[in-house]
Amino acid sequence: MQDILRYGVILSFFVCLVSLTILVVKTISFGRRTFHAEPAGKGSRGIWYAFTRGMMPWEKESARKHLAAYFAGILYHLGIFSALFYLLILIIPFRISLYLSYFVCGAISIGLACGLGLLARRIFLPYMRKISCMDDYGANILVNLFLILVLADIFLREPRSILFLVTMVLFLYIPVGKIRHCFFFFYSRALFGLFFGRRNILPQRRVI
Repeated sequence: MQDILRYGVILSFFVCLVSLTILVVKTISFGRRTFHAEPAGKGSRGIWYAFTRGMMPWEKESARKHLAAYFAGILYHLGIFSALFYLLILIIPFRISLYLSYFVCGAISIGLACGLGLLARRIFLPYMRKISCMDDYGANILVNLFLILVLADIFLREPRSILFLVTMVLFLYIPVGKIRHCFFFFYSRALFGLFFGRRNILPQRRVI
């Protein structure tokens, strides 16, 4: 049964990847925007800024004013990627070093704690509730459940079938829910840097 579910995870992953690719192609199908003004700067510099200095919390007001949530989000995503790495080990078995296994387990545990904290923040802070929709809660709960089941598999080795089932649901949910930002983040960030770099707005000049 686990072998069937393992193939189901692989299939759902490719369905997710194909669906996300189709979404990107659809955005491209609108065509490129025509710029009538001469470029004032270089788009490449804007892209470089967007993926380097522009990611720092002091460059973004929302992050600068909510540092705890910013760093919790980073650790949450680190835990998610560590859990996906562990899932890869289950799907395509290979050995990893003991120190790497400790890091993966620790990152998943910390990521889960941050994920639960971010969920509580969304539930109990009035202004967060006002800007939240069901997708916000559903995505967080589904990912947290995935992390819980990964940790349960690491320590108990028993609910692996449930882990595979939830993983399949997670992969199929990604293209239709807000979790697809993990795929579109790089695409949208590059467009952001390209546009504002061309206008010479990015990189921002430091005022001394």
